[in-house]
Amino acid sequence: MTGRVFFVLLLGIVASAALTQYLAVNERQRTLERYRDFHALERAEELISIADVVRPESRGVYLKVASKGSVRLEPSADAIGARAGGADAQTDFSKQLAARLGPGYRLAPLPERPAACDEPRRINSIFGPAQWRGTCEAMNVGMRDGQVLRLTVLPPRSPPPTGQNEIYTILPFVLSMVGLAFLVTRMTMRPLKRLAQAARDLGDDFNRPPLALRGAGEIRQATAAFNAMQARIRQYIFQRTQMLAAITHDLQTPLTRMRLRLEKVADEDLREKLLGDLSATQQMVKEGLELARSMDSTETMQALDLDSLLDSVCSDAADAGQDVALKGRAAMALMARPLAIRRCLVNLLDNAVKYGHSASVTVERMAGAARISIRDGGPGIAVDQLAKVFEPFYRIESSRSRASGGTGLGLTIARNIAEQHGASLALANHPDGGLEVVLVVPEYYAGK
Repeated sequence: MTGRVFFVLLLGIVASAALTQYLAVNERQRTLERYRDFHALERAEELISIADVVRPESRGVYLKVASKGSVRLEPSADAIGARAGGADAQTDFSKQLAARLGPGYRLAPLPERPAACDEPRRINSIFGPAQWRGTCEAMNVGMRDGQVLRLTVLPPRSPPPTGQNEIYTILPFVLSMVGLAFLVTRMTMRPLKRLAQAARDLGDDFNRPPLALRGAGEIRQATAAFNAMQARIRQYIFQRTQMLAAITHDLQTPLTRMRLRLEKVADEDLREKLLGDLSATQQMVKEGLELARSMDSTETMQALDLDSLLDSVCSDAADAGQDVALKGRAAMALMARPLAIRRCLVNLLDNAVKYGHSASVTVERMAGAARISIRDGGPGIAVDQLAKVFEPFYRIESSRSRASGGTGLGLTIARNIAEQHGASLALANHPDGGLEVVLVVPEYYAGK
């Protein structure tokens, strides 16, 4: 969006500047043409008046001198026709010249324009016209003594090349417009970027401080609405977490009493069945409490060494008799809540060992992040089930049943914790068999 606003604004400024330059150059050219026409009119009057008072024997010499420049007066072999000087044959220039000369002179404009009138002109501006648009014509002038002379008004000489392209002249202006467009775009988009970044950060930490109200009135209004939304979401999450934690916590006491009473049941088979159901219920309550805690973001964030964390989690799993292998190093730190991120990794390992009987953990460094792959030795799951297993209490009956002790909350808890840390969690069936869980965690920079 920043690029679009910048280029649209820059295009509008450049187009407006080009249009202004075009109008200015053409208006200046029209002014020069009007001034040139006035000068040509005075020059023609001057040449004809002087030629009229020069003696006939000296007039030839004078006409040689007068046939130079853009306004020329030279002898003509034509004769003034009967319609010479008629109103329907006159041009604007000949009418004005006749009015200046007075009676006694006959002007007959020629229908053929001089060849120089249509020749392209060399101009120093890319916006100026390529041809002369002022007076350019020829006419026969009948003098008072009967001699016919030809008056030719040609375009002025093209200006000499300046040796400097107009592009380089307007380049500083264009660069200043680029800077202005960039500054305006940055001022316009900075509040929107701040809101977008706040929206991204909100998914990681609902307890982040509210945005400061600054900027234009509309931006302050949007910021206030965002802060109010954040407060409502935080209150909703807090109430839901408290409710779930209270329910699961309060269930622990009656479940414990039930276990104590079931120990007194005389029928051994019935006692074992009831204790199994009770154990499953207690496991659901325990993981429900873990789910509530996974949505709690009050734990302090700390910089942790990822390799040490993975080594500790995998070592604890191996000490507990699980088939876990770790390879690779990330050599990076991450910003995380220690207990929460450890719970995320433990859940992923337990899930792999429980349903795939083994867990192969591979960690590798990426650009600004680390990729943690946990692959089990199981059969994998159907492609259409890959997204559903993240839903709370969802189990795939063919591989995950009550007998295995699963409640369908392990991956949900892991995903909640990963999202709170700005990480991503994805499932995929490995080409060589087994289910692969990929956790990508961002790197922590000390100056960030």
